[in-house]
Amino acid sequence: MAMESGEIMRLIQEGIPDAEVRIDDLKGDGDHYSALVLSSSFKGKSRVQQHQMVYKALKGRMGDQLHALALKTELPEE
Repeated sequence: MAMESGEIMRLIQEGIPDAEVRIDDLKGDGDHYSALVLSSSFKGKSRVQQHQMVYKALKGRMGDQLHALALKTELPEE
């Protein structure tokens, strides 16, 4: 079963409360998304650690309900 973009956004924002999230459906199939996640909680963390934070927020749905997520994480502009 595919996930809706709103559900992905909700999960990320619940897991990373200060996150600004933009989700794009890459193929229109509800299965392949890109996400841009901006959060000050990424400060001092490696890119891998930032991505792990997002995957943790998705609560195990990657690979199951969510097939593909092209993920980009950044600190918000100060």
